[in-house]
Amino acid sequence: MKHPFPGYGYPAHHVAGSPGLWLGEGDGSFTRGFVTTACLSAFQDVPCPSSSAHLKRVLRHALQGGTAFAAGSRATVAFRQGDYSGALLATALGATGVLLIEQLLRDARRLDREKGDGQEK
Repeated sequence: MKHPFPGYGYPAHHVAGSPGLWLGEGDGSFTRGFVTTACLSAFQDVPCPSSSAHLKRVLRHALQGGTAFAAGSRATVAFRQGDYSGALLATALGATGVLLIEQLLRDARRLDREKGDGQEK
């Protein structure tokens, strides 16, 4: 059953099937996830991210966090509206986005180590 109130707390133009929400016009979910993950990642395992490798790791994590948070937010809206296929699609697209970011921004030194002995050190 679909929720009786379209948008369920979101503006009317952010309902299921609205191209604006799928194309990035939305509630700021990506930005929230990006900033939150960057803040968390910046100081994990290092006292101060000063090298380019550390900054690249923070950027990769932030992009992945923003993508995952935006996908999760969209899936939540779709699920609340009873659009289960839309929720599944948002989840799949989010996971694909996180994987693509990982592939594009992974550390070259780590790749060399993985190729050398078949596993990470």
